[in-house]
Amino acid sequence: MRLVLREALLIFRRAPLLSALSVTTIAFSLFAVGLFGLVAVNLQHALRQVAERVEIVAYLLPGTPIESITLAQKDIEAFPEVGSATYVSEDRALARARAELVEFRDVLQELERNPLPGSIEVKLKAGFRDAEHVNEVADRLRGFGFVDDVRFGRDWVEKLDRLQQIAAAVGLVVGAAFAVVAVIIIGTTIRMAVLQRSREIAIMRLVGATDGFIRRPFLLQGAIKGMLGGGVAIGLSYGAYVLINRWLIQAAFFTREQAAAVVVFGTLIGLVGSATSVGRHLRRV
Repeated sequence: MRLVLREALLIFRRAPLLSALSVTTIAFSLFAVGLFGLVAVNLQHALRQVAERVEIVAYLLPGTPIESITLAQKDIEAFPEVGSATYVSEDRALARARAELVEFRDVLQELERNPLPGSIEVKLKAGFRDAEHVNEVADRLRGFGFVDDVRFGRDWVEKLDRLQQIAAAVGLVVGAAFAVVAVIIIGTTIRMAVLQRSREIAIMRLVGATDGFIRRPFLLQGAIKGMLGGGVAIGLSYGAYVLINRWLIQAAFFTREQAAAVVVFGTLIGLVGSATSVGRHLRRV
């Protein structure tokens, strides 16, 4: 292993300009991935904030005993999908309408009888805010005899669900495309290194060196280049994040785990690019 590491570092020393160019090229390829990743992270963050507003409202029949409502509230809070269930009385519903619907305040003040029903407002836990789970909980709420109607904005929830699926699919496709481009770039730089050392490799073969022994330094070199490129890409992404945060909008940056994943991703595609290039071109040397 020490010999392999020495050979890999020796390749960097023999061609520092080519190595620096390779790391820079890889860094900018992964920087493009990082920028798209920042967009994806902030889009998912925005979608999560919108999803937190997903709420199911069960409107109650007039005259429902408070005891029945209290028992039902406890039963609803026991649902595995439910985060909270809040009872809103008729009086509280009217007070809220007067506060929020300013343009109708005079009309609401002159009412002789409160027309608004009591309700139970149900908020779901994270992971259960998709259309399927919302529909399931709504169906269960309709099973209570004193529930008159259940509303949750079906169309809005289904559109949010589709938007999250589209965002995930686009992220996967674009991320894969950038990964392929980075692998091709790394493979090309390793190929140049292999061709540069073709005479040395031929001599090593004459003295009995196996393809595996010859290949390992190049694989390590590709992994190191990918790792360095990933680190530089994270630095560039952070610089872009600072500028966006200062001049455009408040944004979120990668977590430590996500930043580490970018570096690991760079290392892996460096290894894959090296393996692909070395395996193909050693046979021609």
